Amino acid sequence: MRVDVVMPKMGESVQEGKIIRWVKRVGERVEQDETLLEISTDKVDTEIPAPASGILAEILAPEGETVPVGTVIARIEVEVAAEGAAPAPEPEKAVEAVPAASVEPAAPSVQAPTPSPAPAAMASAQLLDVVMPKMGESVQEGKIIRWVKRVGERVEQDETLLEISTDKVDTEIPAPASGVLAEILAPEGETVPVGTVIARIAVTEGAISTGAPTGQEVLSSKAPEPSVTAPPSPVTPPPSPVAAPAPAIAEPAASVQPTPAPPARSGNGHDGGVGERIPRMSGRRFYSPLVRAIAEAEGISLQELEQIPGTGLEGRVTKHDLLRYLEQRRARIAQPLQPPTPAEATPTVEVPTAPPRIEVREPTPRVEAVPTAPAGAEFEVIPMDHVRQLIAEHMVRSKHTSPHVTSVDEADVTGLVRLRERYKEEFERREGVKLTYMPFFIRAAVEALKAFPLLNASVDGKNIIVHKRINIGIATALPNGNLIVPVIKNADALSITGLARAVQDLAQRARTKKLLPDEVQGGTFSITNFGTFGTLLGTPIINQPQVAILGIGAIQKRPVVREIDGSDVIVVRHMVYLSLSFDHRIIDGMLAGQFLQVVRQSLERMNEHTVQL
Repeated sequence: MRVDVVMPKMGESVQEGKIIRWVKRVGERVEQDETLLEISTDKVDTEIPAPASGILAEILAPEGETVPVGTVIARIEVEVAAEGAAPAPEPEKAVEAVPAASVEPAAPSVQAPTPSPAPAAMASAQLLDVVMPKMGESVQEGKIIRWVKRVGERVEQDETLLEISTDKVDTEIPAPASGVLAEILAPEGETVPVGTVIARIAVTEGAISTGAPTGQEVLSSKAPEPSVTAPPSPVTPPPSPVAAPAPAIAEPAASVQPTPAPPARSGNGHDGGVGERIPRMSGRRFYSPLVRAIAEAEGISLQELEQIPGTGLEGRVTKHDLLRYLEQRRARIAQPLQPPTPAEATPTVEVPTAPPRIEVREPTPRVEAVPTAPAGAEFEVIPMDHVRQLIAEHMVRSKHTSPHVTSVDEADVTGLVRLRERYKEEFERREGVKLTYMPFFIRAAVEALKAFPLLNASVDGKNIIVHKRINIGIATALPNGNLIVPVIKNADALSITGLARAVQDLAQRARTKKLLPDEVQGGTFSITNFGTFGTLLGTPIINQPQVAILGIGAIQKRPVVREIDGSDVIVVRHMVYLSLSFDHRIIDGMLAGQFLQVVRQSLERMNEHTVQL
């Protein structure tokens, strides 16, 4: 079968791309995620990976052609292996085993496979691997935050399949092809190396049924086959006898106690049979399919599951958390059955002595390690999400690395305010993006960096690395309250219009988790505009490994003193505070003051007569 390669959408404002070079030719083999071609947009040149492994069958758009987003530009012939028909016999064997057990209820050992979920039925489906993508040159692994699609659900090509987090950015991963999600091989909360297969998509229409999670559902789906000589009605009762004997073969009871003693643990949910169905969400807590399957197979109730502390994203219970809890639970169950030592046998005969010993063996139970707010409590515990943990780590490291000093200046931006007010509506109609103040602040910073390149530097041990390119990082607030700093590469080569487009594109994609890790690294100088939120003045923290960051306060009308015709007069002007935090290891107060002076002078020169939009 053939998989379409489409012109990708490289940003909200990007509607087309120009094909620079086809890396592969028709007839050549290409591996999934291997570079297939290079394209160019009005913002960036980039390499496009192959969505699947196979042979490049067709090239529909030649080099040099500009193609709208979403257009099919090539097709890859995916090898259809014999796996399309192979999976069919296995489910049939598993299904036949269930009726066989129902005919002979006296043999409980046959029922062991019943709690395990049956595999989804495959009918001539080509399985396409979904791998952990390489999100940047320095990125070697990614953490799976959330699966947007579940096993058995249909997914369209380029539709969001899951969300992952790297050490630089959270982003959404699209499906490489249309089909049905057949398998999820890496659960939420797990960190997976780049290139690892994390899921499989059945790319044939209707190739996968919606998977039956229980033995009863598998039996009912195959009911017509075993009932050739009997009407369908006699086939429906077997699910009841199949499920009924399950508690009698409880795994913990068989392994811990040599003699059957179900009453000893009756009603505590630990009987080892199939437990209650665990919902995907309970209150504010999410349970992954893998965690739910283990909990149900081990007979863990929802109430018990909610008491297990999670080490995953936002406090979620991971597979490792659950398996650790099960080990501890089995140890607690087994402990009272151990023969007492001679020293304990004489004075301690009654059972009450065992529970204190269990508590001593676990001085810091995991259930109590994470404080939870009981009903009526005066506090709430909110675990840091992955991005907030990274921000905390970066901020602390920056403070430990650089001796911070902040200098402050103020600029009269009355001319700039009038310029923007006059042209902002016309600019938005013409360019399709809003005209904010940020492009002008970037331009002023670029001029100052050209005049004083030592601020466009980083420190490497005892060496100062002065960068030739000016890559400006723009601090961007995210809807969840976190912060990210996407980078405008080669900002000195862009006009005000180009800067406005870049700012809006990066900000939109940052807020919708569409940024690539390479777009948040490589910055040489950063700007943070806390004035957007009404803040007049701030002392920002340096974005390592840079040596300075410019803070922009709110633009305010203030009375200031000006000299007119030799006389001092009070006038109302639009004023803004500028703060520069710098690394005192290589930058001194004089250099910082000179830099701020150039920024201020550049902003004060901007007006309707000096700036061309």
